[in-house]
Amino acid sequence: MSRTLDGAVVAVIGASGGTGAAERARGRGRLPTVTVPVRREVPVHPAVVWDLLVDTARWADWGPSVRSIETPDRRLGAHTAGRIRTTLGPWLPFRVTDYEEGRRWAWSVAGVPATTHIVEPTADGCRVTFGVPALAAVYSPVCAIALRRIEQLATRGR
Repeated sequence: MSRTLDGAVVAVIGASGGTGAAERARGRGRLPTVTVPVRREVPVHPAVVWDLLVDTARWADWGPSVRSIETPDRRLGAHTAGRIRTTLGPWLPFRVTDYEEGRRWAWSVAGVPATTHIVEPTADGCRVTFGVPALAAVYSPVCAIALRRIEQLATRGR
């Protein structure tokens, strides 16, 4: 089942982390997080979108629920941890839980699995997918807005 939401495709299926996520999770002794994927085709090189996704100084530019970030490094990596302040007000700890350079990253916020971010090359640019944990599926419209903003930022000046 899929539908379009603000130009993004939302499909109620999937497992966090893309291909092989279930196998990796089983290898770590835990079940995969079932996600609601929210996707958008963006007509730019995947590296342009990846840079927006891992540059924490840019998160408030595209993330509707992000007010500010505190982390030792501006760019995310495999072991990045820090704090995020949401539009709801409180500072919450976060930690990157899965990372593949140029391809995907996932995180937990306040110890709870949060969105997975995936960038895949396509013939016309790239496909960006946010995997929203199924229990937080109501957050999908926020991710659709974020994806639209990412596309606007990535294509500005082209």
